[in-house]
This record gives sequence, structure tokens and C-alpha cells, in this order.
Amino acid sequence: MKQISLIFIVLVFSLTSYGQKTWTLDKSHARVGFTVTHGMISEVDGNFKTFEASIKTTKDDLSDAVIEFSADAASINTDFEMRDNDLKKEDFFNVTAFPKVTFKSTSMTKILGNQYKLVGDLTMKGVTAPVTLDLWLTGPVKNDFMKKNMIGVKATGKLNRVAFKVGTKLPTFMVGEDVALRFNAEFGMPL
Repeated sequence: MKQISLIFIVLVFSLTSYGQKTWTLDKSHARVGFTVTHGMISEVDGNFKTFEASIKTTKDDLSDAVIEFSADAASINTDFEMRDNDLKKEDFFNVTAFPKVTFKSTSMTKILGNQYKLVGDLTMKGVTAPVTLDLWLTGPVKNDFMKKNMIGVKATGKLNRVAFKVGTKLPTFMVGEDVALRFNAEFGMPL
């Protein structure tokens, strides 16, 4: 009986992963950034220096892609050390208690051509909420030099930082509540 159960488990695992392709991140051609309004007059840009991402799909057109992303909150960078140190503290990202910012897509809907709507769950500072992104896919393109098929991904969207408990003590005239998101990356899969 145990042998039949083991065979069944192996068979189910094989069927669920059959045909699944995993595209891995090319970190040298990737950036995760954000922009927030400062003092109601200018914008401050930032990014996460340390992050991971992958795309899993079974369809060649990537229309069933599941995109996962994880960033080290402590790697936040706005090119101003004092501000970066403040952003790591308890009222903002609280990187000691919440070291990761994560995203996992739940649906991807083709809009037109290579444009999609990507919906997923973003978790930041212990809060998980759905986020909708505009996404563009380019490729796949065969890269003989790297011996991989490559795709380009560009995603943009916005979120309300207060909904994720980030900087809740700040008045909105100092730092805007809406944060614009940008993700540009190349992903590869061996030929």
C-alpha cells in the first residue's frame, strides 16, 4: 500500500510540473524602483539593491506566467544615507522585524499585443494586499552568446504606502501617500 501511495505522489508531482518552464532573473539587467512626491513639489526616486525574481509558465506566450519577486528591505537606496537609514527604522520599513518585501502574481490578463494586466499579492511590513501592475513582455529572443532564450519585462503601477503601514506618522504634505513602482528586467531560460 505504501508503494502505491508513493507512486501516486510521484505521478501527481510529475503531471503538475510537466511542461513548466522557469525563467531566471539576469540581475545585471534588472532594476526595481519607486518614486514618491516630497514636499508637494518634487519627486524622490529610490530602488532596492538586493532582490530576486522568477517567472514560471507552461505556455509559450507566457500568458499563464506566475511572477514572484522578493527584495531585501534593508537594501533600500535613495542616494541619501540619512534618509535611507530612516527608511529602515520602525515607522517606515522596520527591516529588523520585516526583512522582505514580496510579490506573487495571482493572474495575468492579456490586453493587447505584448501588454498585460498583472495582479498579485504584495507583502510589505507584514501587510498583504492585492496590487495591479501594467506589464509589457518582449521576446522571447534566442541569445546564442548566453545560450539562453531571453525575455524582457517592464512593469509599472502604484500603491498607497499608508495602506502598508509605511511612514504612517508623516503628514502627506511632506511625503505623498501614493508611490509609483517600476520594474525592468531580463529573464533567461537555457536553450
